[in-house]
Amino acid sequence: MNCQIMPNPYILPALGHLPRVVGPYAQTAVDTAAEFGVSPQQLAQQLGLPADAFCPPPEALPVETYIQLLNAAAELSGDEHFGLHVGERMKLATYAIYGIVLLACRNFGEAMQQVMRYEVLAHDLGRSQLQLEQGSARYVWHSQWSERWPCRHLAESVCAGILAFVEWVAQRPVPIVEIGFSHAAPASLAEYERIFKAPVRFNQPENYARFDPQILDWPLPNADVALFPVLQAHAEQLLRARQRAEAERSVIALVREAITQMLAQDRARLPEVAERLGFTARTLQRKLKDADTSFQEVLDDTRRELAERYLRQPELSITDIAYMLGFQEQSSFNHAFKDWTGVNPGAYRQSGK
Repeated sequence: MNCQIMPNPYILPALGHLPRVVGPYAQTAVDTAAEFGVSPQQLAQQLGLPADAFCPPPEALPVETYIQLLNAAAELSGDEHFGLHVGERMKLATYAIYGIVLLACRNFGEAMQQVMRYEVLAHDLGRSQLQLEQGSARYVWHSQWSERWPCRHLAESVCAGILAFVEWVAQRPVPIVEIGFSHAAPASLAEYERIFKAPVRFNQPENYARFDPQILDWPLPNADVALFPVLQAHAEQLLRARQRAEAERSVIALVREAITQMLAQDRARLPEVAERLGFTARTLQRKLKDADTSFQEVLDDTRRELAERYLRQPELSITDIAYMLGFQEQSSFNHAFKDWTGVNPGAYRQSGK
């Protein structure tokens, strides 16, 4: 059987490239939690964030925070199928600019091509792929985070969201032949059957939905095809801007990773970090300047973020934390932390932030 794989033209970002989820995408999950009785303040508290962290969600959230948000909302609401319910509520605004682009496509095949190219503008949670076989088509969704931060609600929200959005655009039900998830089956399957109206399989090698390839030829009702070149040009501009930003941020991510690994050995200094990354100190300084920062700023930011994380772990003493961050004396750490946050480490720990 011949199998044609439609490649995704956008490469998954490396772990150090600060993957994120845009605010409108995260807003759908926050709103769904509120419908199930979990306030944005409760979510923030569960995640150890400021009370107003999701009021409204910021312009972008780290991928890790979004995944934690899904798990926290499911736990607090007691909703075993929270991801499915988030997906059901996804709408045009959820998908940011590329959702608008889809509305100007001639048919669903063209729309799928735009999804694969532009979904990065909405999130770095994973990537879509279309596989065409004889008499069959498969939508496949890959996530590089599934092992690092397990969350079955993530894949379920994406697959249910794609179906909800497609049916909204098509203005009619979209028949699915079969749907599969890589995670284990939960206790109840009733919600899967209600939403997908198709056999559901678990413990699969990948997350997928199989459907009749003729659906790709369905025209999009009310599509304004004349707007497509304009909307696509705007999406391309945003995509290029993101790619440039990632290129600039990549050196920062590399430096942060090196600093994190070298702090405890008190070797996180510019010459040592530059050597570890294969640069001269002058070249590294220039690259960081091009990224609108400096080595000292990256060092301070890395130490501050690690300090805040360590202070939330009560088993670590403040003296231990000081040495883990490369400070020779606890007093030096206390002084630096107060400069960063306005309070000393002990007060920060007691505040429970």
